[in-house]
Amino acid sequence: MASNLQTFTLFYDGACPLCQAEILFLSKRNEAGLLNFVDINSALYDSQKIGITCEQALAAMYGQFEDGTLINGIAVFTEAYRRARLPFLAWLFSRKLLQPALTVAYHFFAKNRLSISRLLGPGALWLVNFKN
Repeated sequence: MASNLQTFTLFYDGACPLCQAEILFLSKRNEAGLLNFVDINSALYDSQKIGITCEQALAAMYGQFEDGTLINGIAVFTEAYRRARLPFLAWLFSRKLLQPALTVAYHFFAKNRLSISRLLGPGALWLVNFKN
């Protein structure tokens, strides 16, 4: 399965502890090397080259395939989980019936991620680090 998948880059908010925990979790499962991670707050993030401003990237999760195709929203999670060998989560996030609810939940999280992360982020980071 991994051999027919393009490399996929996730653009994430490195200032968000929950986002950091998710990226750490995914990076530990990235044995095939199909995922790359770019903190939108770092010098590695080139909004001109990517075509997405930092504000846009903060408002919705974005990912980019190796061929340059950009996607955003819930589809990013589907592609990330597929490459991280999490087939059930990839399947779940790809269900058309669930996507409206997942989209609403994600937009709520994106708008409130720093407040939510202050509360839940340290525990999530501890859990991800504890597993190894």
